[in-house]
Amino acid sequence: MKRDYFSPGTSSDRRFGEHRSGTCMALIDGRFLIWMAQQGAVGATGESVNRQGLLSLLSQALLHAGLDVDLRRIYWYSDRSDGLIIDDQIVRLVQTHDADGGASLLRSLGHDLKQLAEHHACDHVLVASDDERFLATIDEAQLSGVSVHLLADESARNMPQMVRTDPGWARLLAQGDRRVVVNSQALADMLQGKLPTGMGLALEDVEELRKSMHEVITAWWADEPEDLREDLRDALQISRGIPQEVDRQLLLRMRQRLARALSLPEKKMLRETLRSVVAEPSVPSSAAAGSPSGSTPATILPGPDFPPDSDA
Repeated sequence: MKRDYFSPGTSSDRRFGEHRSGTCMALIDGRFLIWMAQQGAVGATGESVNRQGLLSLLSQALLHAGLDVDLRRIYWYSDRSDGLIIDDQIVRLVQTHDADGGASLLRSLGHDLKQLAEHHACDHVLVASDDERFLATIDEAQLSGVSVHLLADESARNMPQMVRTDPGWARLLAQGDRRVVVNSQALADMLQGKLPTGMGLALEDVEELRKSMHEVITAWWADEPEDLREDLRDALQISRGIPQEVDRQLLLRMRQRLARALSLPEKKMLRETLRSVVAEPSVPSSAAAGSPSGSTPATILPGPDFPPDSDA
């Protein structure tokens, strides 16, 4: 039986709008990022932060905003030196906010944004700040042809409420080409040097992604002949990994569904979902429909206890 593993998903399957690519630079106000990590996160985030996982976390957040971009460099603006020397991250020291009300940050970050736009150094710029005074600079960069995106927490999903509670930040976010939402807990974990717990996604996005994975895998599983199902059940009982051909097919289907590639944590979730689906008892279609053919439905056995997937 020939099966088409490359059938394109419909537009309704896509979580985001137009998928965009290109090069990207990130301009990050360290003070603002620490504040954002404290919103809704469990566990305190102090002034001392770990930036080692920042590029990976921001790349993932961009990807989930439909921006499959090459994040080449991060500019980190802070009033203190953390002593960290990290590849592809440049530290810009500015005055404390209490000392000048953020004026030196405005000059430094604004100057860098103008330089990137004037020299066409990249296609996209990700800005992390809630200072409304950046509005004119962002608008000027956009008129130069650069796409400027704003980093935000989950509160940006409810813009009408933000307009009421924080109108200045709401106006700034509205100026961005896209709002790149990062999960506060994942951000807090990263800044404390811990493994992010939410893949950089808000809870509702994680659940939506899990649902999509389950639908894709269930449809694929239904198309598989029974002998291949049994072979896969046997293989998963003795192996902690997923057969390469099966893994490739499912990754291709998910790429078609989401119009983007999966990140490493998402691939792990996909493989865990596959094990869950394979372990589910299967009800024959004839039994589900009252067995109109009169045949005796097969005995439904409990799902096997598969070892956990350790393939990254």
